[in-house]
Amino acid sequence: MEKKVMVEKHKDIARIDQEEKRTHGWYVRVRYFGKTYSKFFSDGKCGGRYSSLLSALAWRDKTEKQLGKLRTDRHIVTVSNTKTGVVGVRLNEELNRYEVSWVNQAGKQGKTSVSIKKHGRTKAFELACKIRKEKEAERLAA
Repeated sequence: MEKKVMVEKHKDIARIDQEEKRTHGWYVRVRYFGKTYSKFFSDGKCGGRYSSLLSALAWRDKTEKQLGKLRTDRHIVTVSNTKTGVVGVRLNEELNRYEVSWVNQAGKQGKTSVSIKKHGRTKAFELACKIRKEKEAERLAA
C-alpha cells in the first residue's frame, strides 16, 4: 500500500527537496510593490523539517509586517499596470471617467466608474481610489 505525505500549503512558502544536491528545506518569497524578498530555511540548519517550516513562517510574517504588507492567505495584487499607479483604477479618457474594478468575496468581478465631468479630475480620482480601497477591504474581511 502506497503512503501519501500531505504537505500543508502556506502562502509564499514552497518546499524544496533536491536529493541530488542534498537540499531540503523551505523557500520563502515575499513580493511587495514590485520587490521580492526571499530566504531559504534548511532542515539541517533549523533542526528538522518542522522547525525549518516554523522558522520560514516566522520570517515571512515578520518581513510582511516590516514592509507594511497586510498578512492574509488571499492573493493581493500590489503592482498596477495602469497609468494611474493604483491597482483597479484606470483612466478612460474617451469616456472622461475613472473606472474602478475589483473582485468580491465570491470571486466575481465588480465594476463602477466615477465621472470627471461631474466631480473634476482630482476629486474623481480620489473617489475612485476610495471605492477601490473599500471594495478590497470588504473582500479581505471574510
